[in-house]
Amino acid sequence: MDFFQQFSTVQALSSASRAQLNAICITKTVPKNEIIQQPGSQCRTIYFVKSGIARINYFNKGIDITEHFAFPGDLIVRAESLFTGQPTSKGIQALENTSLISIDAYKLEQLYDAHRDIERLFRHLFELEHVNVIHRLESLQFKTAAERYADLQSHSEIIKNISLKHIASYLGITQVSLSRIRAQKHE
Repeated sequence: MDFFQQFSTVQALSSASRAQLNAICITKTVPKNEIIQQPGSQCRTIYFVKSGIARINYFNKGIDITEHFAFPGDLIVRAESLFTGQPTSKGIQALENTSLISIDAYKLEQLYDAHRDIERLFRHLFELEHVNVIHRLESLQFKTAAERYADLQSHSEIIKNISLKHIASYLGITQVSLSRIRAQKHE
């Protein structure tokens, strides 16, 4: 699906708004395992995954924790840093060769006053992401690890490209526990 077609499912944009937004979009390809945004930095860019997989991660007591996966069509941003202007301990990493559309947040905000439909679009996109975060928290609180794994598998074949250590940390379990869940699913 085209980038702007995907947006139109959330908020229609005028042709002038599309042109202005397109002018600040930069497509870039990031190789597998490359850091897109360093932990400890301030987030100033909003990304959309065109192809590939990216993740938000952080380190806790030396352990690499995956907080979020972004698949094709998904938004990925360190929102707590973007909205507060403060650095965050979280980073963004490509898990395979990944094509991204990057939008400079400052340039985007400059478009908001002149193009209210762009402002509405991004408000809706961030609202949708907020709902996703709430669903993730509820999943961690109320679902078993096996149920969380099944939810992640709804991305079908694409999760086969994610290492088991990243999947296990995302699910909040050890790799051994993940191996048991996977073995039970295949029985």
